[in-house]
Amino acid sequence: MSAIVLMLVGLGGLALGFIFYSKFIAEKIYQLDPDFKTPAHEFEDGVDYVPTNKFILWGHHFTSVAGAAPIVGPAVAVIWGWGPAFLWVILGTIFFAGVHDFGAIWASARNKAKSMGALTGDVVSARARSIFMIVIFLVLLMVNAVFAVVIAGLLISYPSAVLPVWGIILVALLIGQLIYRQKMNLMAVSIFGVIALYALIFIGPSVPLEMPSEVGFLSGTATWIIILFAYAFVASMLPVWVLLQPRDYINGIQLFIGLGVMYLAVLLLNPSMVAPMVNESVPEGTPSMIPLLFVTIACGAISGFHGLVSSGTTSKQLNKETDARFVGYFGAVGEGTLALAAIIAATAGFATLAEWESLYASFGAGGVGAFVEGGAYIISGGLGLSQEVSATLLAVMACLFAGTTMDTGVRLQRYIFQEWGQIYGIDWMKKNIPATVLAVGACMLLAFGAGGPDGDGGMLIWPLFGTTNQLLAGLTLLVISVMLVRLGRPMIYTLVPLVFLLVMTISALLVQLVDFYNDGNWFLLFLDVVVLVAAILVALECTSTLMRLRREAKTQES
Repeated sequence: MSAIVLMLVGLGGLALGFIFYSKFIAEKIYQLDPDFKTPAHEFEDGVDYVPTNKFILWGHHFTSVAGAAPIVGPAVAVIWGWGPAFLWVILGTIFFAGVHDFGAIWASARNKAKSMGALTGDVVSARARSIFMIVIFLVLLMVNAVFAVVIAGLLISYPSAVLPVWGIILVALLIGQLIYRQKMNLMAVSIFGVIALYALIFIGPSVPLEMPSEVGFLSGTATWIIILFAYAFVASMLPVWVLLQPRDYINGIQLFIGLGVMYLAVLLLNPSMVAPMVNESVPEGTPSMIPLLFVTIACGAISGFHGLVSSGTTSKQLNKETDARFVGYFGAVGEGTLALAAIIAATAGFATLAEWESLYASFGAGGVGAFVEGGAYIISGGLGLSQEVSATLLAVMACLFAGTTMDTGVRLQRYIFQEWGQIYGIDWMKKNIPATVLAVGACMLLAFGAGGPDGDGGMLIWPLFGTTNQLLAGLTLLVISVMLVRLGRPMIYTLVPLVFLLVMTISALLVQLVDFYNDGNWFLLFLDVVVLVAAILVALECTSTLMRLRREAKTQES
């Protein structure tokens, strides 16, 4: 089968979802009000609460959620065949992710930009809030610790990507000044930023910057991890307009350009889908597709981390409530296009089926490497760029999105500590610097305390990321559903996705529980039980609240 067919069907479906389904959700379910005073105006402080142009805010939101996960998940899940991965990405984006991300922004903005964890205390119960915030903390800890390892690995493997990855920070700082201080035209600034970024990408292969294999007593990877967390510490405390917004905005533009290059190359090269539509001869040890497919592909179909970004940073910058549809739903569509590109690169970016099977010889193979190498094969063949430049382009894309996600993740983790300080009356924890020290310190403790001198401790708990992340998405949909019931609006459009997610996620947790027990992995077994118990408790709390509200509504009707 031609990859062009998959591309056109996928992009067409995503476009129709945004045009029609998101419009229906905005008008009939969330009922957006253009005159509603958003928290960005109510609490404007020039640091976290900043009314923002919807295109710039879309760039922040999209690139914060579109980290390495929408590349890694699909590029791993195609081991079951490209068909199931494709269906889950397209249908999940339209009916699950768009509604979830959009809804989390709306719910948070309607409640003074509170995070989903804090919001749970208002709409469900204080007990549910406490449990929910523990799950949120675990997800952020996993994301920040693991993405540092992913970025470090890419910078080691692709030294040609080092210059553009770090150079874009200077470009973003300049863009922030030009937009907010100099009030320059957004289009002119955007063109400048794109030219500067792509100039760095093309210069990168000529100026490769390699980290020594050992820096004192640290490995090269560990050195990069420390540098990344030092950067994240500073970046997470800067006003959002200085670095976070402009960096995310220009990254959002470059992703669409990069995807445009990728899809144009598909049209010109017309590669075949080398991998099978449904793989009936998976390698030994590969788990069952159901339920594992639905937690292996999280970002790109639906992801609980998106709800943290939506209610953590995005809702604080929402200029008009009506912007939530474009920022939230279209942000999910953008990530769906990235996941679709990852599926095509990881299944059509190989010369033969034998070559594909040699890479996918075990479950967990593929990932970012399959995306970069497979995508480079398609781009170099379709557009005539060198393999090295093509690989650099895609490696930079993966690094930049993992980096922006990490920036936002550390900021969100700081918010969690500050909210704990607010809830439990710990005054010093409410302040930016102590809360950021705790956020970065927790990540570093996991990275080096559990992982030793290589700093890869985050990888120890990464097997639980998929299930914990999807659990978080289901619980976010539960909170949104409770809000809809309180407002007397239909909740079927959030209820169906959340029931599906909770069933699949709890099933996956049980499967993993057995695997961890059989492998004697008691640490992950313990964490699995903690997450499973948390899922059941919060689900019971929310279900009880939903049933009570529905009974009250029926009583009032009668």
